[in-house]
Amino acid sequence: MLTRRDFLKTAVVTGTGLTAMGLVGCSSSSDSTSSSSEEETVSESSQAEETTSSSEAEETEELEVTSLTLTVWSPSEDQDSEYGAWLNTMCEQFNEEHPEWDITFEYGVCTESNAKSLVPQDLDAAADVFIFSSTGLENLCETNCLAEFGGSYLETIQENYAEVLVQGLTYSDGGVYGVPMTTNTYFVYYDKSVFSEEDVTSLDAMLEKGKVAIPMTNGFYNAAFFLGAGATFFGEDGTDREAGIVLNTEECLAMTDYLIDLVANDNLVIAEPSDAISMMEAGEVNAYWCGTWQSAQTQELLGDNFGVAPLPSVNVDGEDIQLLAFCSSKAIGVKSNTAYPEVAVALAIYLGGYDSQKYHYESRGYVPCYTSLLEEDEIQADEVVAVDAYTNAYIGYPRASFTEMSYFWDPAESFGMELRDGVITHDNAAEKLATFEESVNSSGVE
Repeated sequence: MLTRRDFLKTAVVTGTGLTAMGLVGCSSSSDSTSSSSEEETVSESSQAEETTSSSEAEETEELEVTSLTLTVWSPSEDQDSEYGAWLNTMCEQFNEEHPEWDITFEYGVCTESNAKSLVPQDLDAAADVFIFSSTGLENLCETNCLAEFGGSYLETIQENYAEVLVQGLTYSDGGVYGVPMTTNTYFVYYDKSVFSEEDVTSLDAMLEKGKVAIPMTNGFYNAAFFLGAGATFFGEDGTDREAGIVLNTEECLAMTDYLIDLVANDNLVIAEPSDAISMMEAGEVNAYWCGTWQSAQTQELLGDNFGVAPLPSVNVDGEDIQLLAFCSSKAIGVKSNTAYPEVAVALAIYLGGYDSQKYHYESRGYVPCYTSLLEEDEIQADEVVAVDAYTNAYIGYPRASFTEMSYFWDPAESFGMELRDGVITHDNAAEKLATFEESVNSSGVE
């Protein structure tokens, strides 16, 4: 495995191009049957073409064009000409590249977070292709709203995106139900005039030189310490609902003791990213944890001293432990009862592919996650993209979409507040950790 420093200076991973397409499974049995029939038709058609070519007895028939209408939903910014009209541009380009289909596109506005509730309200009226957050996967799968990707479609997804992103779009039935289009994780922004590249590999080293802001009362962030210590969220890959959330271990107890001392360090500042960047501007902090959404602001603020790095390690009882970050994605899905599954799935693959992610990066600054695109010199030169890619490839943990994941956030906030306020001590740490685990595995209403 590459060291993280080597990784950030070389290509990310090698991806392959789009493979031949074939949809083998959907959310309903009738869709699966239809897809199988289509694959047989394609196979028979290919054999017929070979026979015609070999005999040279018949002239090549003219291309038969299928006219159809597809509805596609995205956030409004993706259709705004001010931001390059990404969705419209890529859909029309897809149309041009497929002369066998004459597609009329109808566009609608739906945010990624709203898709999980809006699509199930009226599946027949919903878009054929839409963007959704991977954290809403269960809502869409439980209502049979999403088509499952199979065959060469599935191979394309597995070959061209980080495993953690594919895991985040894998439901408990083992099926993959979306194409990743960008990521959602976090890392460290820092002032290069305060910290060296070596310093930022260790949180303990950073705290010796400057002030670091961490959202310790936010479960999205404080989970990094427990994940590093070996805690699991619904199994190793986030798809085992029955496994629950496992926090009450010796390793996590040792990490809790570490956190008790950490929050007592004057150089640790407990603050959300939106507050931390203001503190950085005021000179009150020199580094903070956040994702891509504040990268432009931070670069403008720090100028030549702008630095970004993956989460650091911490030293617990003499052992260096790498912190791990939750990872999820925004993805493209296909509704299970679309009238044109072959076209809709091909479009979904295209919208999550190389050309589409490249244009999204150029027009809206969307961080790409298509692996071969991440090898491009222009992309590699973007430090934020490189760190984001490293995080997803090596230190990312899939953020589960199960309803039970929602049980984690409030207890994690309370645990962080009790750490901050000194309520959790070395004497009661074991008891507090056991209560923490019990709370995150309960809805609190049983």
